[in-house]
Amino acid sequence: MNSNNPYFGQEDDNVDFKHEIKRYLRYWPWFALAIFIALSGAYLYLRYSPRIYQTVTKIKILDEADGLELPSSAFIFKRSNINLENEIEILNSYRIIEDVVKKLNLNTTFFEEGQIQTSQMAELPFSFKQRIQVDSILTSMQYEIYVDSDKFEITNLKTEKSITFPNHDSYLKSHRLPFDIKVYDTSDLQAIIGKTYIVKFTPLKSTVLSLKNRIKTEAIGDQSHLLKLTIKGESPKWSEMVLDSLVGTFNQDGIDDRREVFLTTTRFIDDRFEYLAFELDSIEDNKQEFKQRNNLVFLPSDAELGIQKRSKSEEEVFRIESQLALADLIEDALKDQDFSDGLLPSNIGIESGGINELISQYNSAILERNKYVVSGGVNNPMVKQLNATIADLKNNINQSLVSYKSQLQASKKQLDARDRKFRGEVSQLPLQEKLLREIDRQQQIKESLYLFLFQKREEAAINYEITEPSIKVVEYALSGSNPISPKPNIVYAAAILGGLLLPFASLYLFFMLDTKVHDKRDVEKAVKNVPIIGQIPEVKDKDGLIFENPNDRSILAESFRILSSNVRYVLPKNNNNVGQVIFCTSTIKGEGKTYVSINLSLALSSLNKKVLLIGADLRNPQIHAYSTKDKNALGLSNYLHDFKLDWKDMLIKGFKNHQTHDVLLSGSIPPNPAHLLTNGRFDSLIEEAKKLYDYIIVDTAPTILVTDTMLISHLADTNVYIVKANFTEKNLLEFSKELVESGKLKNMAYVVNSVGASKSRGYGYNYGYGYGYSDQS
Repeated sequence: MNSNNPYFGQEDDNVDFKHEIKRYLRYWPWFALAIFIALSGAYLYLRYSPRIYQTVTKIKILDEADGLELPSSAFIFKRSNINLENEIEILNSYRIIEDVVKKLNLNTTFFEEGQIQTSQMAELPFSFKQRIQVDSILTSMQYEIYVDSDKFEITNLKTEKSITFPNHDSYLKSHRLPFDIKVYDTSDLQAIIGKTYIVKFTPLKSTVLSLKNRIKTEAIGDQSHLLKLTIKGESPKWSEMVLDSLVGTFNQDGIDDRREVFLTTTRFIDDRFEYLAFELDSIEDNKQEFKQRNNLVFLPSDAELGIQKRSKSEEEVFRIESQLALADLIEDALKDQDFSDGLLPSNIGIESGGINELISQYNSAILERNKYVVSGGVNNPMVKQLNATIADLKNNINQSLVSYKSQLQASKKQLDARDRKFRGEVSQLPLQEKLLREIDRQQQIKESLYLFLFQKREEAAINYEITEPSIKVVEYALSGSNPISPKPNIVYAAAILGGLLLPFASLYLFFMLDTKVHDKRDVEKAVKNVPIIGQIPEVKDKDGLIFENPNDRSILAESFRILSSNVRYVLPKNNNNVGQVIFCTSTIKGEGKTYVSINLSLALSSLNKKVLLIGADLRNPQIHAYSTKDKNALGLSNYLHDFKLDWKDMLIKGFKNHQTHDVLLSGSIPPNPAHLLTNGRFDSLIEEAKKLYDYIIVDTAPTILVTDTMLISHLADTNVYIVKANFTEKNLLEFSKELVESGKLKNMAYVVNSVGASKSRGYGYNYGYGYGYSDQS
C-alpha cells in the first residue's frame, strides 16, 4: 500500500468548528421558524400578561435619645441603640398587618375582566358599600358584576345564581348580597357599559398571611436607621395605599405604647393628690389649733441666727424625708399588683439613677410582654421569659428601694444629731415655737410634694398629647412608572435564545443519535490511513444512473471520471504491461457496489481503455438489470461449473456507446458459489483477461454476509470498498477496518456513494463538479 498517497486520511482529533457550524446552518429555516414562533409567543405574552409594578417606601426609625423628647421624660424612653431587626419583625408582625387589612378592608378585592386577562383594581368605578363585617368572612366568595345599559347583573360565581338591579342601584331592591352598589354620576356610565367586574371576598387570616408574604422589609445599609418596604402588584394605587397605611399603623402603634406610660403616670399622680390634699388639710387645722391654744405670733429677733442654722439643717432633713416619701410611694405602687397592668410611675423625683433605670426597664418589659400576650397568648415562651424578667426587675427595685431608704435613714440620723446641737444653741426658744416649727416643716414637705407631683402630672399630660412619632417617613409609597414584569427586553431575549436553543438541541440530539455514514468525514474519523478516492453524488433521476455516453458532462459523469483517475493512482505500478484487476465490494447489500462497478468500468472505457466487467456476486447478481439480458443468461457461474465452456463466448456488449467495454454476467445462481470460485477456473479467467484487457472490474459479494470475496481477494490489485451515505451504519466501518488491518483485503480504498442524500452535513455535493460544464452532454 502506498503510504505517500495524498488520499490517505490524516489522523485529526480536533473539532472542525467551521464544519459543525455549517451542519447547523443547513437547517437555518428551522431556526428562523423557531425564532419566529418564539418571538410571536413573546409578543402575545407581553400583550396579555398582567403588568406587575413595584412600590417602595422608605422610613427612618427615630432614636429617642437624640433629643426629640422632653428632658423630663429622658429616663422613660431612653434608647442608646436601635435594633432594626426588632423593628422589621414588628413591621411584619401579624398584629400590625391585620390592623392594616381591617382598616383598608383588604380582604375585599376588585378585578376588571377583559377578553384575555383579568386585572386587579384599587376600587370599582362606581359606588360600593360592603354590608358584611371583615371578621365575618369565613370562606372565599366571588361575585361577577355585569354593567348593562339599564341595569346591573350580579352573579354568584359559586352558586351561579344571578340577580339584576334596574337603574344601576342595588338599594332599590331587597337582596342578600354582602354589598350594595350604585351609579351616582350617570355621565360616567357610558365608559363602563358592557364591562364585567369581579368582587372577591377572602377570609381575614388568609388575606393577612398573603399580604405578610408579599411585603418585603430590609435595612438600607449597615450603619443607617433607614428601612425600605417593598411590595409588588398589578395596581400601583392599591400598593401605595397598603404601604402608606402600614407605615402609619406602625408609627401609631409606637405612639400608643408611649402614651400608655404617660397615662399610667397621670393616673398614679391623681390617686396621690387625694391623699396629699387630705394630709395638708389636717396639718393646716392642727397648726391653727396649736397657735390659738398657745397664743403664738412671731420668733424673737435674738434667735434669728440660730434659726437660720437650724433652717439649713431642716432643709436637708426635708429633702431626705421627701425622698423617703417618694420611695414609699413607689413601694406602695409595687405592692398594688393590679395597678395599670403593672406599669410604675416613672421619673417622679427619685434621685437614685439606678432606681429610675430599673423602673424604665420594668415598664419596657411590661409593654413588651403585653404585646406578646396579644399576639401569642400567655403560654408563649417569650411571655414566660418576660414574666421572669419582670419578676427579677421587681425584686431588684424592692431591694434598691430598701437600700436607698437605709441610706436616707442614716443621713437623717446625722442631720438629726446636728439639729439637736442647733436646738441647744437656741434653747431659749419656747417649747411651743419648736413644736410650731415641726408643724410648719411637715406642711412644707407635703406642699412641696404636692407641687412637684402637680408639675409631673402636667408634663405627663403634655407628653400624652404631643407624643413624638416613632418614625420619620423619608419617602412615601411610590410606584415605578414602568412595570418590573414582564420586561420586554428580557422576554424577547429569552425568546430569541429559546428559539435558537430548541432547534439546536433537537438537531444536536438528532446528530448524536444519527448512526449513519453521510460523507467522507465520517469514514475518515472511523478508519485512519485508508484512502477515500471518490464521492459519488446522489442522483434523483433514475434514468440517468448509467454513464452511457462517453462524452457526457453531467455531474455523475464527472464524478466517475474523477473516481477512475483516483483508482488508477492507487493501483500499483504496472511493469508487466498486463491488465489490472479492480474488485468492487461493500459490507452489506444495497450500498451500490454494482452501480459503482458498472459506472467505474464505463468511465475507464470512455478513456479508450479496454475494460471487462465481471459479475462475481453469484448469490445476488444485479448487473443484468442494467442490460437487456435475462437473469439466467450464461455467465461466470456457468463457466466455473462447466469446464467445456469458454468465457469469451459469454461476453456481451451491454452499452452500445462503449465499444471497448465487455460484460461477463454472473450467470445462473449456483447452489455452491464458494466452491465454484475456488476451483481454479476463476483464477485462470483473470489471468487470461489480463492479457486482453487494460482493466478488469469485478463486482463481488458483500464481505460481511458471505466469504466469496475473501476467497478471491488475492487476485485483486486494489479493492474499491463502497460505503453508501445515509445508509451504511458507522459501526459497520469497524468490519472493513478489520479487513485492512488483518490484510484480508489488500490495497483497499473507500468510495462514498450517494453523497448529498443527507442535509445534515452542511453543504451540497455539487460544489465539486460541473465547473465549466453544463448538465447536458
